[in-house]
Amino acid sequence: MDAGFFILKVVLSGLIIAGISWLAGKNPTLAGFLIALPILSMLAIGFSYLQYQDMGKINQFAISILVSLPLSALFFVPFLLNRWIKWGFVPTLLSGLALLYAGYLMHSRIFRP
Repeated sequence: MDAGFFILKVVLSGLIIAGISWLAGKNPTLAGFLIALPILSMLAIGFSYLQYQDMGKINQFAISILVSLPLSALFFVPFLLNRWIKWGFVPTLLSGLALLYAGYLMHSRIFRP
């Protein structure tokens, strides 16, 4: 595919993310529900199929996403615990990123060739 398709993917994905982050200021519950939907996964799978048309790779991609879902949820644990431990934003975010990295390491061990 060409540069125009790449730009379309960037713009569409960016608009979705920007729209949901804007909505978070107006209705955080609805924004949380929408961002939890696999919208970006669906877009990425669709765009990948359009670009490569290789169902073997699409299936592998989808399985990787499925395994990643519970592991990526580790990011939110410090935010949940912050109700009691009362950290500021930066320590909570950094802790979430550290747990997300641990989830990535687990994911890479699961899919090690």
